Amino acid sequence: MNDVMGTIRNMVWNLTHRIRVVDVIDILIVAIIIYELLLLTRHTRGSALLKGLFLLLIIAFLSNLLGLVSLNWLLNAILQNGAIVLVVLFQPEFRKALERMGRSRVFQKSGHKPLNEERDLIISEIIQTIMDLSKRRVGALIVFEQQTGLEDVIETGTRLNAEISAPLLENIFEPNTPLHDGAVVIRDNEIMAAACILPLAEASGVSRELGTRHRAAVGISENTDAIVLVVSEETGIVSMARDGHLTRPLTVKNLEEVLGEIYTSRQSRVLSFFKNMKEDAEGETDE
Repeated sequence: MNDVMGTIRNMVWNLTHRIRVVDVIDILIVAIIIYELLLLTRHTRGSALLKGLFLLLIIAFLSNLLGLVSLNWLLNAILQNGAIVLVVLFQPEFRKALERMGRSRVFQKSGHKPLNEERDLIISEIIQTIMDLSKRRVGALIVFEQQTGLEDVIETGTRLNAEISAPLLENIFEPNTPLHDGAVVIRDNEIMAAACILPLAEASGVSRELGTRHRAAVGISENTDAIVLVVSEETGIVSMARDGHLTRPLTVKNLEEVLGEIYTSRQSRVLSFFKNMKEDAEGETDE
């Protein structure tokens, strides 16, 4: 018992007398990483795994402190391969973290984006489609690609590369047609594909009353920054999935705000892109 108390006193003394500024920075970085990991795993199966991992670390520390040689050897053998264990257990969470880093402004993509009148026409066509389907209680699932590329999702469906129009969208989701079952993926001003397969939600907070269509919408918004609009086949209620959360019901005004945000933010990024190109060209001319 005296040995244990002596070890604890030595640890406390080391923490209070030998700590350096770099040690504080090191501890803060680790604390931030753990906090972000907790946020990523919240309401997912990963949260239970993370709790189990922390419990394992505490037991390993106590076994070493109390001199439980066999138990400490077994736990150390497990923890020595900790990096591989973490990657296997928390693969979805690591993927989310890396995608979040990849969505930073440094890596933002640029390309042809709808502007002004074209943007207003696209918003009008999408709203008309959603409201018509809602009135007729026809199920629909529309995914709007943002900064995270959805090429892997697009490849699961039938490529269309078609202009956005209300008649085409309504025909896609019409029951008993070849493409009605699955999601439509929209990139900028194009319908990229239909009948796409989406990952189902991992979050435990999704209501049991919601069907596969809503769980798929939440699922893709958990793994990417996509914004998803859903029309319920049972009730006709319009919902939006974003960042792993479902918002419902949406009115026409709500839809205008959501779609306006999607396409206005794209427009501002494009204008900024061309403005920077112009400034660079003028700078080269001056030189």
